[in-house]
Amino acid sequence: MVGSVPPVARPAAAAITAVPLPRRPPGPEDAAHPARSSGSSVPAGSDDRIRGWYENELGWTTVPGSPVRLSVGERFDVLDVPAEAGSAALRRLAPGSPVAVRGDRMLLLVAAGGADEVPGILRWLEWGALPLDLTAIGAGGTVEAPLPPARPPGRPPRRVAGPRRSGPVQGAAVWLRPPVAGHEVEASLPTMSAVGGVGGAPDLVRLVDTLATHCHRVRLRHACPQPLAFS
Repeated sequence: MVGSVPPVARPAAAAITAVPLPRRPPGPEDAAHPARSSGSSVPAGSDDRIRGWYENELGWTTVPGSPVRLSVGERFDVLDVPAEAGSAALRRLAPGSPVAVRGDRMLLLVAAGGADEVPGILRWLEWGALPLDLTAIGAGGTVEAPLPPARPPGRPPRRVAGPRRSGPVQGAAVWLRPPVAGHEVEASLPTMSAVGGVGGAPDLVRLVDTLATHCHRVRLRHACPQPLAFS
């Protein structure tokens, strides 16, 4: 048509490019969880890292499942007692003897085979007829693996915020005296001195006697609100 304005040509759709949205700058939570910034599918505090520390650094056997659990009876046995009773028995342990705490319970590591000796020791010490809150875990048993120590000795633990996970959570058990990688942990564990015990290792009989005494006191204290005459 004469005098009409020709239509303005529009750019082809192929020429339109989308501008990507800006990425969120890394924050403190990314430093606490390297897997977020590195793209790794294994978080820093994962079961794989925990399992690897025990198996590769200490040579301790773990069992499948989550949370990670340690196999008992191969490298060590465990005495599970009230934390109050266990604290009173720490003097019976060598400085390098590992001890863990889980809630109001304390886990003391003893030489492999020691759990089988405990019932006989208690009978010999005349504790066998009394109900004691003392559990000896030996071959075939397992205990929850405490989180590997991630701080120098003497420094308090640092709480790091992270995502919550459903189900069992690793970390309910913590090391009071952690095992040291590269050291012979077995040499510091309480054992029966009369049965080829390692020189310098604490005596299992004295440890069990101390634990039984304080387990009995804890039980009586909970049953009787009045202070005990011998406490």
